[in-house]
Amino acid sequence: MNAEEPVMLLEAVGIGKSFPPSTQALDGVDFQLRAGEVHALVGENGAGKSTLSAILAGIHQPDTGRLALNGAAFAPQHRREGEAAGIRIVLQELNLIDTLSVGESVLLDRLPHRWGWISQGRLRSLATEALSWVGLESLDPSLRVASLSVGHRQLVEIAAGLAAKASVLILDEPTAALTETEAESLFCQIARLKRQGVGIIYISHRMEEVLRIADRVTVLRDGHRVAERDTTDLGIQELIHLMVGRTLESQAPRPVRVENVAALRVEHLSVGDRVRNVSFTLHAGEILGFAGLMGAGRTETMRAVFGADRPTEGRIFMGNDPEPLAIRSPHDAIAAGIAMVTEDRKHEGLLMPWSIQRNIGLPRLPSLSNAWGWIRGQDEAALGERQRASLEIQCSSLDQSVRELSGGNQQKVVIAKWLSGESQVLIFDEPTRGIDIGAKFEIYQLLEKLAAEGKSILVVSSELAELLHLCDRIAVMSRGQLVRTFERYEFGRKQILSAALSRHLSAEKSAALEAQP
Repeated sequence: MNAEEPVMLLEAVGIGKSFPPSTQALDGVDFQLRAGEVHALVGENGAGKSTLSAILAGIHQPDTGRLALNGAAFAPQHRREGEAAGIRIVLQELNLIDTLSVGESVLLDRLPHRWGWISQGRLRSLATEALSWVGLESLDPSLRVASLSVGHRQLVEIAAGLAAKASVLILDEPTAALTETEAESLFCQIARLKRQGVGIIYISHRMEEVLRIADRVTVLRDGHRVAERDTTDLGIQELIHLMVGRTLESQAPRPVRVENVAALRVEHLSVGDRVRNVSFTLHAGEILGFAGLMGAGRTETMRAVFGADRPTEGRIFMGNDPEPLAIRSPHDAIAAGIAMVTEDRKHEGLLMPWSIQRNIGLPRLPSLSNAWGWIRGQDEAALGERQRASLEIQCSSLDQSVRELSGGNQQKVVIAKWLSGESQVLIFDEPTRGIDIGAKFEIYQLLEKLAAEGKSILVVSSELAELLHLCDRIAVMSRGQLVRTFERYEFGRKQILSAALSRHLSAEKSAALEAQP
C-alpha cells in the first residue's frame, strides 16, 4: 500500500435495518471512514443517520450487510464491544446519570482507583483536563450532573467522549445545545484528534459547520444513501437539496415592527446570581431574540418570567397594566397569557409515552373535561386534529406516541400544545434544537406567521444566524446581565459577540473585537 494512501478505519457495506412493525430505517447503505478525517452524515430527521451510527457503535445490529474495522470483519453485539474495539459514540439524546458527579461522568468507565477506592485527587485532575478541552475548565468536577443546564450536560458528554482513547469517535448533533463560542472549542478538539489519526463521524443539521469541518459528506434520505461527496465540491444550497430532495426557498426578512405597543414589561428581574437586574419590553407582534454565551442567564430569565423559577427581585407586567403580575408558578403565567416552549422538549415539554392528542390537550384539560372530571374524548380529538392540520404534524394517527415522532414533529407538538390556548406571549427556548433543515424552515415560517397575527414572541437561541434571520431586535446577555439590545439596522455578528463577551473581557479587548473587520 502506498504510504500516502489514507488508512481505511471503518467500512460498512450494504447495511439494512428495520424496526417493527414496518419501519425500514436503512436499506443497502455503504459507508467508509478513513483515519484522520471527519466524515459527516447528513439528512432529515428519520433519514437513518442515528440508526447507522448506532450500528457502527454496536448499539444496534444490522439485518443485512457487513462491517469491517481496520480491514477485519467486525460484528459488535453491544456498545461495550464497540468501545473495546476503539469506537466511542456521543449521542444526541444525553445519557448522563443525574446522581453522579461531573468528574465521575467524564471518567465513568475508567475511574482512577487504588485498592478498590477511587482516587479523588486523580479523578479531579483528569476530569478538569478533559473539561478544559470543551471550555469548562472552571466547572467543579464534584458538582452533580442534575444541577447542570442542558448545554453544560452536552459539553460534559462530549468531554467524556474526547477523554476516551478511541480510534473512531461518533458525534451525534454535538453542537445542538452549544453557542458559537462553545462550538469553536469543540472544533479545535476535533482538529487535534484528526492530527492524531482519529476518524470522526459527524452528524449535524447545521450545514455551515458541516462544510467547514468535514472532509467528506454522506447524504441519507429515507434510509438510502443518495450521495457521497467531498466538501470541497459542495455548497450549502446543493447540500440541502440533496438532503430534502427539493429546494427550500429563503424567506424574505419580516417587515420591521412599526407599532410600539407593549405586550410584556420586565423590570429589574433578578434570580440570585444567575440573573441580575434584567429589564426589557416586548412589543405586540414582535420577535425579540436573546443571545449570549452558555450560562449568560438567558434560559434562567425566561424560566423566571414563566414562573418555573422564583425571582428574588423584579416585577413583570402585561402590556401597560400598572399592576404587576403575581407569577408564582407556571400555572399563574399560563393564566396570565404566557406560554413557554422549553429548551429540553423531551423532559420538560412533552410526556413522551403519551399520545399526540393527549399532549396537545394538556393545557386545556379543564375545558375539555365534564363536570365529573372525565375528558370528553371527541372534543380532545377535534382539538388535536385542528392543531395537527394547522402545524402539518406528520404522524400515522393522533393516538401515536410522541416518542415515535421525529424531532421536528415533536417540536411541533410542543408548539401545538401552547397554541391550543389563548396565550399572547410565547417564549421559545432553542426552538430548532436538534431538528433538520426542512423542519427548521417550517418552524421559522410558523413563528413569523404568529408574529404577523399579533402574538408577541421571545426567542432564545444559540444559533446567531437564526436570531439574525428571525428577530426584530436582539437582546444580549453576559454573566446574568442584559448588556445591550440591538435594533435590526444594528445587527452584526461581531457586535453581538462583543456584547456577549463584555462581562468576560476588559472594555479595551471588547472594543477591539468589535472594531475588527
